[in-house]
Amino acid sequence: MRRSRLMAYLSSLVAATALAFTGAAAAQASTTATGGYVALGDSYSSGVGAGSYISSSGDCDRSTKAYPYLWNAAHSPASFSFLACSGATTDTVLANQLGTLNSSTSLVSITIGGNDAGFADVMTTCVTSSDSTCISKINTARAYVGSTLPGKLNAVYGAIRSKAPNARVVVIGYPRFYLLGQSCLGLSEAKRTAINDASDYMDTTIQGRAAAYGYAFGDVRNTFSGHQICSSDSWLHSVNWLNIGESYHPTAAGHSGGYLPVLNSLS
Repeated sequence: MRRSRLMAYLSSLVAATALAFTGAAAAQASTTATGGYVALGDSYSSGVGAGSYISSSGDCDRSTKAYPYLWNAAHSPASFSFLACSGATTDTVLANQLGTLNSSTSLVSITIGGNDAGFADVMTTCVTSSDSTCISKINTARAYVGSTLPGKLNAVYGAIRSKAPNARVVVIGYPRFYLLGQSCLGLSEAKRTAINDASDYMDTTIQGRAAAYGYAFGDVRNTFSGHQICSSDSWLHSVNWLNIGESYHPTAAGHSGGYLPVLNSLS
């Protein structure tokens, strides 16, 4: 009898503990889903390249197929503020995108830093110039990422903390652009390798500054693995001469298959 009572007690204790943890997890998930969600950042968050742009967003090119829009549709937070904008830099995020953050904001997502480092100029140079000129331009961008970008990111992350102190903040990085070692029209292997290395350096820098603020870092390099440019199923646009602004941006599949799962796992 004593043994059976002990087993019953232990079983009820385990069940109660499991229920407590499950309840806490459910409560945390519910808070994230039902509080306000604010999506900040550049064209990788606004959805350039995904199509289905919201006409009222103008030159910001916010897409209904962008990962923030998809997350909102799936989770129905109490409010959704989609402020990410094509061409945004850390300075323009500070100036134009923080107005809806407040103590009730429970989730913030952001991609930022690529335009500060001159991403568009780098890719234009690499498409139109020699290997040496391309790599020189990349090295200039890397120097900026190492010396100046960390302070710029600090300013943005600090402002988010100040305005939305209760929010879960997910800082999402950039994919590697090229699948290497493949027969591929366009840029040389040397250029593609240098671009990938620079993207890794950017992500490492962003991740380091995000960690300093206790923010989650969403690494999309794994979800995009096998779907880079030069793969048979690319989730990134290569050079698009008919719509040059979409070049080197995620497709709709890149948002739903590359970015959204990362945000889901961290939100």
